[in-house]
Amino acid sequence: MIKRIVLASKSPRRQDILRQVHIPFTVRVEDLDESIIKERSPVKKVERLAQLKAANVAMKHDEVLIAADTVVSYNGQILEKPKDKDDAKRMLHMLSNEEHSVFTGVSLRSMQEQKTFVVETRVTFYPLSDDEIDDYIASGEPFDKAGAYGIQGLGATLVKEIHGDYFNVVGLPIGRVIRELHSMLQQ
Repeated sequence: MIKRIVLASKSPRRQDILRQVHIPFTVRVEDLDESIIKERSPVKKVERLAQLKAANVAMKHDEVLIAADTVVSYNGQILEKPKDKDDAKRMLHMLSNEEHSVFTGVSLRSMQEQKTFVVETRVTFYPLSDDEIDDYIASGEPFDKAGAYGIQGLGATLVKEIHGDYFNVVGLPIGRVIRELHSMLQQ
């Protein structure tokens, strides 16, 4: 039986990744209070949020649902989306000339099974001057992104190197997702 893909995310970045690899999908999202997940571990937090998002969306028998959540973590501290300019500046100063981790939890659900996994990518920033940080914040890009940067935009200029899946940093480790979906769709 052919299965249809449902993305449980409003994220334009996740949608772009699926389009880039020619996966047809529909978006179906329900409102969800993410604050009920109190995990301090970045791995546990993204894992539980992905599972919660997957469980929160109604499905039909011929669908496979993709739900995901991404966080940035520095020295074990989760860096959410910045609240304001000062918060963005604090985060970018913290990440300057340092390595941090980006974790994405993904939950794939069909009527027959659910698979959840977490992917980590390590990212190192160049040393950032106050002017670089101020200019980046003035672009407006940091405000809807965990860790106050987007590697797929102007934030790419801040990144010295990455170890792991680039698309994981954007918000969906598509290589792993494809492999897991393939095994689910074979059933």
